[in-house]
Amino acid sequence: MLAFHPDLFVRIEQLEGPRAPQPRPLDNGFSTDRLYRVLGVYSPSETAEAYLILPNDADELWFISQRHVRFGCLKHTEAHQLPLVPQPHLQ
Repeated sequence: MLAFHPDLFVRIEQLEGPRAPQPRPLDNGFSTDRLYRVLGVYSPSETAEAYLILPNDADELWFISQRHVRFGCLKHTEAHQLPLVPQPHLQ
């Protein structure tokens, strides 16, 4: 069973290299200066990978590997994107 908090936002930290999971979010409409609401989670039975359903900057929905994202915040809002406010522990 996959569960996630409905107020969960993540930030993009794209992995690089030939073994990085596809699609690469920064090549597909996501930014490093935004937080994205997690709208769903999908994990195909044939892999241990989990994919987060995220809206990109053009409001397209993408399945992005959990390996490309980091925790952003929990925030109760109707927004599906938030500006990233740098935190001292992340720098």
